[in-house]
Amino acid sequence: MLERLFGSQTRVKILKLFLLHPDQTYYIRQVARDMELQVNSVRRELDNLEKFGLLASRMSNEEKEREGEENGGSRGTAGKTPNKSKTQEKKYYFVNKDFVLYEETRGLLIKSQTLYREDFIEELKQLGNTQLVVLTGIFVNNPEANIDALIVGEVDKSKLKKIIEKLEEELGREINYTVMQYEEFKYRSDITDVFLYNLLEQKKLIVVDEVGMS
Repeated sequence: MLERLFGSQTRVKILKLFLLHPDQTYYIRQVARDMELQVNSVRRELDNLEKFGLLASRMSNEEKEREGEENGGSRGTAGKTPNKSKTQEKKYYFVNKDFVLYEETRGLLIKSQTLYREDFIEELKQLGNTQLVVLTGIFVNNPEANIDALIVGEVDKSKLKKIIEKLEEELGREINYTVMQYEEFKYRSDITDVFLYNLLEQKKLIVVDEVGMS
């Protein structure tokens, strides 16, 4: 849907990266590496989005190499001191929150995440005997979460993997999830397991509950 609306998968991935993390800055090769995209395509899209006004940029000097005393060097025979730092300028891009359509564009992407989430939930329910499904992380805009989903029950793990991979491709990012059988979940709940305690105390969405967590 978003690809048809915005014109290309590359543009959609970049928009998601920036608009779902509006306080972060990124440089071209970082985006290409993290999103598994071609550098030239990323450069073109970032330049277009900057001209459009949705992104802004700044140049920053970054230390590229340091030699000399830090590495045990000394003054050379020609009288030159090798204690030099070379710097390389990088262009960092970030969201222009003053852009007139910033809130509307970001809101559209957030709503699309909700649609993906609803499809994901329906597919999870078809996996088998799912007794508990807790969504957090990317699904509830909680970047502090260690995982994005907890699934408890007897599920077909090969089908689950395919569902996760499909969602990762649509969202343009990795989904971290944990699968437990009910016996393990019950035991870890009874001993107040730190992982479960932290998960259940933070911002979350319980979409399947056959164990009485709600």
